[in-house]
Amino acid sequence: MAFDAGMLACTLAELESLALGARVEKVYQPEKDEIIIQIRSHEGGKKLLINGGSNNPRIGFSETKKENPQNPPMFCMLLRKHLQGAKLSEISQASFDRVAYLGFDGRDELGFETRKYLIVELMGKYSNIFFADENKKIITAMKTADLSFDSVRQMLAGMKYSLPSANGKTDPLEVTREEFSELYRRCPPEKSCDKFIVNTFMGIAPVVAREICYRATGHTDTPLSYCFLEDVTREFFAVVDRIKSKTFEPCLVLDGEKSVEYSFMPIEQYGMEVKRYESTGALLDAYFESRDNVARVRQRASDILKLLTNAESRIRKKLEIQREELLECEKGMYFKKCADLITANIYRLSRGTAKATFDDYESMREDGSFDVIEVELDTRLTPASNAQRYYKKYNKTKNAKVELTKQIALGEAELEYIYSVFEALTKAETPADLLEIRDELYRSGYASRMKAYSSHKSHAPSVMEFVTPDGMRVLCGKNNSQNEHITHRLAEKHDYWFHAKNLPGSHTLLITEGREPTDMDFTSAAEIAAYYSKAEGENIAVDYTLAKHVKKPAGSKPGFVIYHTNWTAYVSPSSEKIAAMRKK
Repeated sequence: MAFDAGMLACTLAELESLALGARVEKVYQPEKDEIIIQIRSHEGGKKLLINGGSNNPRIGFSETKKENPQNPPMFCMLLRKHLQGAKLSEISQASFDRVAYLGFDGRDELGFETRKYLIVELMGKYSNIFFADENKKIITAMKTADLSFDSVRQMLAGMKYSLPSANGKTDPLEVTREEFSELYRRCPPEKSCDKFIVNTFMGIAPVVAREICYRATGHTDTPLSYCFLEDVTREFFAVVDRIKSKTFEPCLVLDGEKSVEYSFMPIEQYGMEVKRYESTGALLDAYFESRDNVARVRQRASDILKLLTNAESRIRKKLEIQREELLECEKGMYFKKCADLITANIYRLSRGTAKATFDDYESMREDGSFDVIEVELDTRLTPASNAQRYYKKYNKTKNAKVELTKQIALGEAELEYIYSVFEALTKAETPADLLEIRDELYRSGYASRMKAYSSHKSHAPSVMEFVTPDGMRVLCGKNNSQNEHITHRLAEKHDYWFHAKNLPGSHTLLITEGREPTDMDFTSAAEIAAYYSKAEGENIAVDYTLAKHVKKPAGSKPGFVIYHTNWTAYVSPSSEKIAAMRKK
């Protein structure tokens, strides 16, 4: 679902009711295309998040915690200079477009009262945030918007802001029923109802157009020739009246625990669960939090992903060659048999013989006959030298088998370590987590493949912390460095250690502090370990044991441990329950 004009109207209505008149305390820019404005009003402190990126553009209150860069960008510094201490005095929407005006009243360097505007455009890849003066003359923009960015509008510093072209579309809030009927009749009857709405009216997302069509006809793509004008008109103006009267119902469509769609009104077309939210901020946090995290990790961890992908490919290719060589080593016993037969029949052979046929005495049948083996000989060598040649081949394959078995085990262990780092990347939440993974790879022997990186001074990792329903603390690592810190630094001998069985995952520690855990404590800790692992589905096997039984072999990779005395629990973790238990 795109953040359409209806969703923007819903969000701005909430901002107007809760933030109008609020003071700006701080301004942050955690991402290059996202700003957070900390405001305080009679309702208390709130964070206003504005994302001007091409992937997830939006505006609204947010409770999501984000880590800020040590050196704020220039755009952030400029906003801090002009907006900190200013009052949010205007919140409006440009017609029924995806453009919001946020007016801030403050004072300039000379102490005179002045108004500044943040103009937020939420238009997919053309999304942007402009900072303008009281006449809406552009001071700067988050993204430079010249003709290379937009071939129609040239939006540079010093130019007055102008709205994007409506492309001939009609404002749905201004249209009358008679005008709607006329537009309906002009449209080709073979066009679907939802396409008619999207192509004719501005600011309406395809999912909302399909919902209007679905409520009017029972299908999402009914052609106009099969629609009744009265039904389509009724449902269309029901949505318009909802927007005009500001009777919004922020909703999230769920497929199990997966978020499918969000909107300012209930979406029934999917036949899935529709979860209603009291605020648009909570709705947007629920929908975008995981998506933002995935996008952020992919962007910041692209170098790590490339390194790991190349390492995985290299190790797999090497293992494939080594396994083929190991199969060749199975011929070693044949070489030994050839050498033994040459030695036993050496009196029958002479230099220059190319082939010799021998009876295989180890294959005697019941009638006293034997299988026959034909052995190739080097005509340049004596029979004794030929026997020695086969003995050397046998010894070579015997030694190679031992070494190849050892190398294959090492390669499989390294591949398992690579998979554990891949899994750690999926759980990374902050730049600090990614820095720990980079440092771990550096210390694990990948320094030569990590350009322009040097080892950092080690510090105590910040691990995830949970509290079970019965009040016990649970620690969980997001990468191998945190796993080792939990297992070998924080664990006491009476604490319980959990890990998904035979799968990459987080080390999880149930802190007992001398108390006896309840069944609920054990179950909750096992669910956390299962949730933060590569396991999927239900009835996930989780091994658990006392922390004193968990050992790290000398010279092993980070995060690798062994244990022998353990129990196994089968749990089905729930993301909502895990989120409710998490405290840090």
